[in-house]
Amino acid sequence: INNDIPHIRITPIIDTSEYIQQSITNVGRAALYGGLFAVVVLLVFLGNIRSTAVIATAIPVSIVGTFAMIYLGGFTLNLMTLGGLALGVGMLVDNAIVVLENIFRLREDGVSPETAAVRGTGEVSSAIIASTITTLTIFTPLVFVRGMAGIMFYQLAMVVAFALLCSLAVALTLIPMLSSRLLASKKPETRRSGAILFRVLAAGNAALENLYKRSLSLALTHRIATLGMTVLIFAASLLMIPEIGTELMPQTDEGEVRVDIETAVGTRLDITDRLVRDVEKIVFSEVPELKSVVTRIGGSNWRGGGANEGQLRMALVPQSERSRSSAAIAADLRPKLANIPGAVIRTREGQGLFLIRRATGGGTERVGIEIRGYDLTISDALAERVSEIIEGVDGVTDTIVSRSTGAPEKVVTVDRLKAEAMGVSVQEINEILQTVIAGSRAGNYRDGGQEYPIRVKVKDAEFFTIRELLDTTVINSAGIPVILRNMVDVRAGTGPLQIERKNQERIVTVRANIDGRDMGSILTDIRMELDTIALPSGFAINYGGDYEEQREAFRELLIGLVLALVLVYMVLASLYESLRDPFVVMFSVPLAIIGVIWMLYATGTTFNLQSYIGCIMLGGIVVNNAILLVDYTNQLRRGGGMALREAILEAGRRRLRPILMTALTTIFALIPLAVGFGEGGEAQAPMARAVIGGLMSSALITLIVIPVIYSFVSGNGDAIPTSELENRAT
Repeated sequence: INNDIPHIRITPIIDTSEYIQQSITNVGRAALYGGLFAVVVLLVFLGNIRSTAVIATAIPVSIVGTFAMIYLGGFTLNLMTLGGLALGVGMLVDNAIVVLENIFRLREDGVSPETAAVRGTGEVSSAIIASTITTLTIFTPLVFVRGMAGIMFYQLAMVVAFALLCSLAVALTLIPMLSSRLLASKKPETRRSGAILFRVLAAGNAALENLYKRSLSLALTHRIATLGMTVLIFAASLLMIPEIGTELMPQTDEGEVRVDIETAVGTRLDITDRLVRDVEKIVFSEVPELKSVVTRIGGSNWRGGGANEGQLRMALVPQSERSRSSAAIAADLRPKLANIPGAVIRTREGQGLFLIRRATGGGTERVGIEIRGYDLTISDALAERVSEIIEGVDGVTDTIVSRSTGAPEKVVTVDRLKAEAMGVSVQEINEILQTVIAGSRAGNYRDGGQEYPIRVKVKDAEFFTIRELLDTTVINSAGIPVILRNMVDVRAGTGPLQIERKNQERIVTVRANIDGRDMGSILTDIRMELDTIALPSGFAINYGGDYEEQREAFRELLIGLVLALVLVYMVLASLYESLRDPFVVMFSVPLAIIGVIWMLYATGTTFNLQSYIGCIMLGGIVVNNAILLVDYTNQLRRGGGMALREAILEAGRRRLRPILMTALTTIFALIPLAVGFGEGGEAQAPMARAVIGGLMSSALITLIVIPVIYSFVSGNGDAIPTSELENRAT
């Protein structure tokens, strides 16, 4: 292979499948590590290897059942399905934890193993069924969401929902059976005996229960102050939302950098080649992380360019072998390439995995400003003005106008007065020019049932000079030949290489990349600047690119979130046959927003599609803790005949450990996904971070606030009367 052939570079081709495969592997590894972390949390809280092993069986059994659904549903192992498993692996043990914890408490009271397994499961079955159904209800709207969000998260929702169903079945069947067999030989009072560490942990758990009971008693004594402080924390968190920022998808390091080179229209190919070679020298010297380069010189890009354009597509070594991200490499290259004379050079990181092809030509830039209007001259002037404005906005890089002008052309204008004097119509002049240059359809030729169009064209017209073209004759109304040059004016000019249309309107798009700021704040600044432009009649400025996709996706997900919360309330109301208890439970949802906001702010994560999906999932997850508290409080009031305050304190003490265990197993299981190590790790990290933040605030605040709200709406402090119990019995 001769690498000295002009205009050709022979290099290893860049294959994005390697990056995608590595991304899928990393997400699967995060799910595995998350499951191990969840088991460690169980061991710390339970202090018993056998009980931990019993609960841990829910993870592999549920995952194996989910793989069967993936196969039968025609899904594949991809970022969404494996991301769903990584997201749900911590929740798979939640139901098993509640069941086993209740069985242990009965064993401590001296109940036989078999009886404790049956009775303990029955006491919490309604609560775990309700919590599982509410979580499944959250995913129902995601199945019907349209657009990009629906396509991306349909498989994730199906995987998580089916895995939770499997975990519910395991908790109601396998866990009680294993508890009655594996734990039967061990007396309940000695289940935490053994290693010194386990005894220390057991003492710590007991101290934590007592501390929580005293804190809850203090909160019940000062209910107004407790709720007032919660409202202040919630309001302060909402004020932090503008500091977070928004974008369509999280930035991902795909191990690729692209450099686009553009010279003046009409530049010869050899001149463009020399400029591209200069760019290559700088790239090879400034990017030691380079793995391979593919260079293209010539047209075929989305602007319809020709010999004046070129592109370098650089593949980088894996993330583990370099200290700079692809975005950092692009940012470092940008000023070094900007000084090359005679060319406009744009540098950006690769956007292949989450690339959205636009209807306006498929540009990959994240910011798109559309100028709509018929007049090409005015729209070009507006596009240049818009380009100048957005270039001055902080965080905007690599501005480009979609319509490339400057292609040399000859403009032929018919002199209507001369044509009329010579007896030739404008239509006849147009038809003869059409026939000479491009040919005219003269009829059809039929042969053997096939029909072929007949096109009449002057031979070798593509080689005509303008002088030869104007020597063409036209037959006037009197049958006399008239030379074309006597009826037209010809002038030199320039024009666009192509004219784009969207919704049957002429459109020119100003595109740009962003660096160092989130897209939402950049678009806010751009909108403020563009509002000062006085638009001519018939022209309009619209916002496309990622912003258009983001608005549509966020609108769909907002509808899904509202619908999901309504469905959760309806499900809880039907299960409890009460409007009061679900009302109390739903207060845990806004409490989760506090943790989401502060977690995103602390980690520098924007509010995007992934974090939005995490918020929707929280709507079904965080209510589980409140369900456990409210359900057990009701049981104590009607079964044990306890007064309101006494029942709240006892329910909080007994349900503290399962609530903390379910929250912490989910949180620790999501930590590998939230850290976002390796290729593709950044894609799922915002979702995991949002869920972790929401669970942290919900678990901590719900344990105090939900009992306080329950005490407010429950009226008197007496036990629930038998008549009311009978009316509410299912």
